[in-house]
Amino acid sequence: MQNRRVVITGIGAVTPVGIGVEDTWKALLAGDSGVRKINQFDPDAIGLAVTIAAEVKDFNIQDFYPDPRKVGSMMKEMDRVTLFAMAASKMALEDARFDIRKNEPERVGTFIGTGVGGLITTTADHIKLMEGGPRKLGLRSIVRLMPNAPSGQVAIEYGAKGRAKSDSTACASGLDSLFDAFMYIKGNRADVMIAGGSEACVNSFTVASFSNMMALSKRNDSPETASRPFSADRDGFVLGEGSVILILEELEHALRRNAPIYAEITGGGATCDASHIVAPEETGAGASRAMREALRDAQLEPHDIDYINAHGTSTPLNDERETLAIKTVFGAHAYKLQLSSTKSMVGHLLGGAGAIGAAATALTLSQQKIHPTINLNNPDPKCDLDYVANVYREAKVEHALVEALGFGGHNTVLAMKRYVA
Repeated sequence: MQNRRVVITGIGAVTPVGIGVEDTWKALLAGDSGVRKINQFDPDAIGLAVTIAAEVKDFNIQDFYPDPRKVGSMMKEMDRVTLFAMAASKMALEDARFDIRKNEPERVGTFIGTGVGGLITTTADHIKLMEGGPRKLGLRSIVRLMPNAPSGQVAIEYGAKGRAKSDSTACASGLDSLFDAFMYIKGNRADVMIAGGSEACVNSFTVASFSNMMALSKRNDSPETASRPFSADRDGFVLGEGSVILILEELEHALRRNAPIYAEITGGGATCDASHIVAPEETGAGASRAMREALRDAQLEPHDIDYINAHGTSTPLNDERETLAIKTVFGAHAYKLQLSSTKSMVGHLLGGAGAIGAAATALTLSQQKIHPTINLNNPDPKCDLDYVANVYREAKVEHALVEALGFGGHNTVLAMKRYVA
């Protein structure tokens, strides 16, 4: 089989720090935090211990689909998680300057991952059922809450007739979808893929559940500084929401239509710790194997890597063990690497986390700028690598990795390189 190369030709972003790739990237470089007191419901009214999150602000689906009748139908049929994905997909396709219906729709697939799907619909409709009986449920409850709704609705809207699916591997969902999409194009099963992740689970159920697990930061009095990956005083992650969608395309297909190219995806790796449902394996062995698989797939050596977009959750166990895994793979070169955690600004988008990390890495490769890890003023001695603390950096980056490590022991790593025509 011919060597089919895969490039990124479009990015769409609905994030806590901006809507659209330009606004999001500008905010990331500036080190702006999207964490605030929760606005979608009143966390104090129900006595939540955690009252902060990284919410998407000023989102209105009508900004993307101006027909009020269409918007009315979308609001009936789609949970917030799907609305995010619809908007991000529209922006990504426009950014790629790609009209599916004018090309070969059968050669375009849709892989959009989500950790929990339409959880807002699930919890709200369960309350309706318990309080008012079955007749109070909407006719579209199932199609709103099912995890494959984002991929299915996006495919329907834009006429993508290739394979459509939704990976659900917790925090690795978005990056798994991108990895699968990359492999799908490499295997000549598609020429273009709409791929990424979406999540919308800032509600009382999720916040209470994660809070009870002692997983969330309780810095309610200082939201902007609550997410502090690799810091000695980190106390948990900040729940986030949003959707990031990338357009992946076979290189020759992209060149024939003179498409913009952000970066090239060169390989990937995925493993399972098979150790614990939420805690990363003590030695970081699963993450190490995923990194080695990605390097091998991309035909790279550890010393070829210049930058890693780390999972960097701001939880005590993850940051320490992720750092250990990187040291295991890269040895002395680990101290020459530059790393950063996007979650320090946008919080943890769960199923969307790997997708925004991939978008940030593609932008790093295309613009040769690395966004910072903010709130890193008191580094953990066990986390002693170069995390590009607090201020963005201009740097030469030829090859990079993106990491996503999820509940269930899922470890996924994607390799990218700077594209030069």
